[in-house]
Amino acid sequence: MATDTDTEFAPAKLNLCLHITGRRADGYHLLDSLVVFVGVGDRVTVAPALGLSLKLTGPEAFGLDGGEDNLVLRAAHVMGAGDVALTLDKQLPVASGIGGGSADAAATLRALAKMTGRPLPDAAALLGLGADVPVCLAGRPMRMRGVGEDLQPLPPLPPFWLVLVNPRVPVPTPQVFAALSQRQNAPVPDLPLDALGSAPALAAWLTDQTRNDLVTPALQIAPVLSRVQAALASIPGCLLARMSGSGGTHFGLFASEADAVAAGRNLRAAHPDWWVANGHQPQKSPSTPARFNA
Repeated sequence: MATDTDTEFAPAKLNLCLHITGRRADGYHLLDSLVVFVGVGDRVTVAPALGLSLKLTGPEAFGLDGGEDNLVLRAAHVMGAGDVALTLDKQLPVASGIGGGSADAAATLRALAKMTGRPLPDAAALLGLGADVPVCLAGRPMRMRGVGEDLQPLPPLPPFWLVLVNPRVPVPTPQVFAALSQRQNAPVPDLPLDALGSAPALAAWLTDQTRNDLVTPALQIAPVLSRVQAALASIPGCLLARMSGSGGTHFGLFASEADAVAAGRNLRAAHPDWWVANGHQPQKSPSTPARFNA
């Protein structure tokens, strides 16, 4: 049923691991990643209006381009929206490797589908907005392969708590991929049942069997990321510290909410110029009004 106004949550996307397994002839890289979503993110509001407009609000809006290249407006165009006022409340840092723009696009698609009653775009149109848009639209833990189109739901994961840290240094994804020297790497192993029993078991498996292949090129662009990694890894109770996506946000994985909250508090005090947020996984997926066409 169509609605007049809607606000959709755009949760941060974390790559627990990210393997680059090849490169297609058209230049697109092949990925293999385990993706989860966290209860911190942006919000997109849509309302009827004369003409199409975008208003940027929130503490991270200062680093965002509100022009036609903004993924919220691009998503609106894909939905054929003409008379809509869009508001993006930006809470996630820009170019930070946690899928902020893709999550915003997915939230826009969901909101406009509810508002207009129109179906969601087909898979090709979603990928045209970005490789992370299909998984952000799904909004639940997934194994993501190919160029982002091959999605397989993950089995129920053990509960764990997260601290997200970004040094406020943009790390543009195209630059990271351009600096990547090794593009043929082993895929992610299948997630074994014994890794699902607890947060420590999951973290141990991720540490031993997986990686993020974009860490080395990201460090070439933003050497400060090594400080972020070291700061997280040194915190008591941190089971895994790793960069998400193409950087520069890192996450620390904790079995205890108290440890994660204390870690976030201490990091904010020690590095007041960094962006630090706490989150919890599993996270309920956003409501999707319709399936996108295959």
